Amino acid sequence: MKYAHLTLLSLLLLLLAATSASELPGAQVETRATISPGELTAPTRVVVLGTGTPIPDIRRAGPSIAIIHKGESYLFDVGAGSVRNATIARYRYDIPALYPSQICCVFLSHLHSDHTLDIAELAYTLWWRRREGLKIWGPTGVNTLTKGLTLMMSTDIDIRTAGNQPLPNPNGYSAVAEELKEGFVFEKDDLKIEAFLVNHGDIKPAYGFKITTADKSIVISGDTAYSQVLAEKARGADLLFHEVISEKGLGKTTPFWQDYHNRAHTTTISLGKLANIAKPKLLVLYHGLFYGTEEVDVLDEVRSVYDGDVVLAQDLDIY
Repeated sequence: MKYAHLTLLSLLLLLLAATSASELPGAQVETRATISPGELTAPTRVVVLGTGTPIPDIRRAGPSIAIIHKGESYLFDVGAGSVRNATIARYRYDIPALYPSQICCVFLSHLHSDHTLDIAELAYTLWWRRREGLKIWGPTGVNTLTKGLTLMMSTDIDIRTAGNQPLPNPNGYSAVAEELKEGFVFEKDDLKIEAFLVNHGDIKPAYGFKITTADKSIVISGDTAYSQVLAEKARGADLLFHEVISEKGLGKTTPFWQDYHNRAHTTTISLGKLANIAKPKLLVLYHGLFYGTEEVDVLDEVRSVYDGDVVLAQDLDIY
């Protein structure tokens, strides 16, 4: 009976998603010569493009968070399915900057595949209509990744540039990589993006990010075990997006997986303790491994040690 309930719930969610999607426009090409005055004065918005894990999930794309500020979108990680969700969000929330070929910048917390699988789709969807090539910030290895993208797409690039297809920007395929270092890595007007090291087990370096604008402060954990540095960076933030793994669910796994996850990820109880230090206005759980634990129980695990506001993000949530 329990599994029948989950099946019906899944079908209902798919039906709602299909109904919602049917109300959105179909395929269309978008270009923007300039950013509109309305976009320039809009408040900073955060759209969750993906909340999932390496495990394929019908309800969750791979991890990705978009911050939209003054008509530009800045993505933090680009897991599988996140670019399609960006297209949906563009029309659902009327955010032109989320049209894939309008997205300027990506910041990769680390180079695990579940955080990078949609980078090719983002860089090369309508690449000839990009104002300029995608800018990619990431840890050591990001230059190799970016060169590999161009090599992978070289046949497509050669065919289009050598043929008679009109190419508004024949160099739009040229993604540009920059290796992250600790500290402020991007500043534009009142927007500041700071990268800081986190503890993702054997994956070094791995980064979290603090994003500050005139009207909002956001911290994104990336993948990390409990981090005192992150707790300090997130102190008093408007939004703290943090990965999570169910303590109860993890306890059902083998000692091997318990050891691995405790070294590389943050359990619900540890996250609650971190949130007690940081005291964000809203704690948002994403990129969660539950190991069969019900989602409501995952929230209850955090709430057992933390009494602040906390939610479990769903794909396409907006803040």
